[in-house]
Amino acid sequence: MSNAPFWKVKSLQEMTPKEWESLCDGCGKCCLVQLEDEDGDRVLTSLSCKLYDGASGKCSDYGNRSVRVPDCVRLTPENVGQLGWMPKTCAYRLIHEGQDLPDWHPLVTGDPQSTFKANMSVRGQVTSEMRVDDADYEAFARVWPGESGDK
Repeated sequence: MSNAPFWKVKSLQEMTPKEWESLCDGCGKCCLVQLEDEDGDRVLTSLSCKLYDGASGKCSDYGNRSVRVPDCVRLTPENVGQLGWMPKTCAYRLIHEGQDLPDWHPLVTGDPQSTFKANMSVRGQVTSEMRVDDADYEAFARVWPGESGDK
């Protein structure tokens, strides 16, 4: 039996539900409103989904998120590779692409707060989309750490 961590020896399809869920580093970047231009290029904002709790860094209704927010995407091993908009630092994306987890990931550090401590989380830095008119979204465009091509 290998002593290697599960994410280095298992494919996404082979992971247990608990392992799958533990891959999420809690950055919250996938909960941000994204703007898309006419060329299909996407830009992240500092606006969060109405269910994202900016203080805790968690979804306020994770179990019912797809019902309450119909365009919330449930990640699966089958769709991860089709979601080019996923954050560049996303563990699901990294594992799918054959890369390792970043050194700040909670599974690597053993610290559930390490994403936040490494400034890779949007926690405490976002405004709910519910507080802003759609016409003003562009003013909230932002490049987040790890998303500009650097890892």
